[in-house]
Amino acid sequence: MRAAAGLGLALLAAYGTFLVYTALAFGWRGVGVAPAVVRRRRRDRAREWLIQAGLSDSSPVELAAAVAVLALLGAGLAYAVFGGVVAPVAAALFAASFPPAAARTRRRRRRAEARAAWPRMLEELRLQATAVGRSIPQALFEVGGRGPVELRPAFAEAQREWLLSTDLDRALSVLKAGLADATADVVSETLLIAHEMGGSDVDRRLAALVEDRVADLQGRKDAASRQAGARFARAFVLVVPVGMALVGLSIGNGRAAYASTLGQVAVGAGIAVIAGCWAWAGRLLRLPDEQRVFGPGAGGLP
Repeated sequence: MRAAAGLGLALLAAYGTFLVYTALAFGWRGVGVAPAVVRRRRRDRAREWLIQAGLSDSSPVELAAAVAVLALLGAGLAYAVFGGVVAPVAAALFAASFPPAAARTRRRRRRAEARAAWPRMLEELRLQATAVGRSIPQALFEVGGRGPVELRPAFAEAQREWLLSTDLDRALSVLKAGLADATADVVSETLLIAHEMGGSDVDRRLAALVEDRVADLQGRKDAASRQAGARFARAFVLVVPVGMALVGLSIGNGRAAYASTLGQVAVGAGIAVIAGCWAWAGRLLRLPDEQRVFGPGAGGLP
């Protein structure tokens, strides 16, 4: 009896040693967590970061190629005008920031267009779930499938999760992660509560949500229209210094003065100031995004 008990304890000790060794050797995060799961979690976090940074629509290879091309173009133009080394390097760094900024601006514009469709989608969802009598998941994915192109991939991925698991909470988590939008978070939480609690309160909640989204959309449109003049004036941050630099070529020694040590330092400092003013003006003109409260990206990148 004692021999059997000793053998059992030895087997348990050996199994525990095996688990500890494999966890350390393969970098598992906890007992029973496979490396594939760890890699998938890392990919999910990286994807969420890219979404929050506004770069999820861009291929890393294409983005790197665009950065390299513009950096070389900026360096070449700066060398042609100013000569030296400092000015071309500063111009290359400034030009290299254009593709990521353009990708974020493009995504922000597309998200604004998609945001404008939420009131219509919510109204259709309200009619589908109340008047037509469809279930909330069926109405949600049917309306999302006919929504803007920007939103459809996230809805399709969430629908696949729903068909595989029939768990609306998991499907809505996928939807919130894919859209990374405050409106999607609020809609998802409202629908989840309505689905779990049931009752006839869905119509009132969705109607109130439609009114709130319409008011938010109208306020953003008014603010954007008032910024038209400021956005036009922002272009002079680049146009005026470039024009003055070209005029400087015809004054005194021209390019030779730019190529001197003092000239290179002055030009490099000027390019740094221009880049800072351009970024600062863009940040001031950007309308604040509604903060995410329920989504996995709450507290993420602005």
